[in-house]
Amino acid sequence: PGPPLPAGGEGPDADPHLAAGALCTARGPLLAAAEVLALDDEEDDLEVFSKDKSVVEVNAFSPSVPISPSSMINEYKFEDGPELRDLFITVDDPESHITAIETFITYRVVTKTSRGEFDSSEYEVRRRYQDFLWLKSKLEEAHPTLIIPPLPEKFIMKGMVERFSDEFIETRRKALHKFLNRIADHPTLTFNEDFKIFLTAQAWELSSHKKQGPGLLSRMGQTVRAVASSVRGAVKNRPEMFTEMNNYMETFSQKINLLDKIAHRIYKEERDYFNEMKEYGPIHTLWSASEEDIADSLKGIASCIDRCCKATEKRMAGLSENLLPILHEYVLYSEILMGVLKRRDQIQGELDSKVDASANKKTEKDLFSEEIGKLEDKVERANNALKADWDRWKQNMQWDMRSTFTNVAENNLRYYEE
Repeated sequence: PGPPLPAGGEGPDADPHLAAGALCTARGPLLAAAEVLALDDEEDDLEVFSKDKSVVEVNAFSPSVPISPSSMINEYKFEDGPELRDLFITVDDPESHITAIETFITYRVVTKTSRGEFDSSEYEVRRRYQDFLWLKSKLEEAHPTLIIPPLPEKFIMKGMVERFSDEFIETRRKALHKFLNRIADHPTLTFNEDFKIFLTAQAWELSSHKKQGPGLLSRMGQTVRAVASSVRGAVKNRPEMFTEMNNYMETFSQKINLLDKIAHRIYKEERDYFNEMKEYGPIHTLWSASEEDIADSLKGIASCIDRCCKATEKRMAGLSENLLPILHEYVLYSEILMGVLKRRDQIQGELDSKVDASANKKTEKDLFSEEIGKLEDKVERANNALKADWDRWKQNMQWDMRSTFTNVAENNLRYYEE
């Protein structure tokens, strides 16, 4: 099938066939960018995957692929089991609040822990969406080159569900629950002080703590520096590893957005088909009342359509609960990773500019050498943090994709059996 994904699926236990079946990507870094960009018509979206020979080659006759999706999931586990957890977080019990100014939802956040830095073993607080946004911004500020988990957008799945509907609230609750638990499982973010305050502080304490953050002028200064850095052009001394990461993420972003688009179109088609079947079945029941000779046959067809309708409804639930959220989460992850790489380049750019200035002003060499030394340490810390997080994120991503697409396959098997 050709070379595997760069920096992905390595190791003696990696199975290239699984990666091909789960991500349709064994032919190279995902698919060639040219193929992605050429997809102008919706009909081409699905065809591009069927044209990949590596996908066709992975079939039931391949000895290296487990026969059942369940055995596939069981076969591919992380080599190192998770360490004993000491922090458990649950997000539940959404509650509506209506004021003269706004309407919003709060969620109960329950934390259970055995860590010594916590004053109690259990906490219960209520948080609204804006509080989660604040936590994410503080984590990004404290750890600019770590991969912070994504939050659902303010209007998640816009066009598919109404805001404040039960479906919308439940979708968001699950996303917020995953957001906090991904932070809790992260080896560095889990010990962030703002994260601890988010989990333990009462509403008025959190509000007071928020006001202690950087002021408007400070935030504006950070924005100006970021914009100034972005227009400088390519970083001169960027290590090859981070250039490869950048190229990987550009292609990954194109491919995951395409998968997201296809999945939403499949869901819409399934929903339209389901709505038509709901109208189609009762017609045969009504028809049977005026056709005595074929009444039993017509009733049998009506019963069959009803069973198909229920099976399709379960299939739709599987797509909306398992496939769509995972794909969209990694669409957001792709944006986050591109931002992390840009922040790393910004730190590198500061060092490069200081080195250039030092070369031009030899009289102030001692002063520059001290600043350059600090920047070199900063760049090294940023590089090490991103490299470690990159490997961790990639492992999680591959696991999520494998389990997600295997789950879809199992649901499809059950659907067609029914």
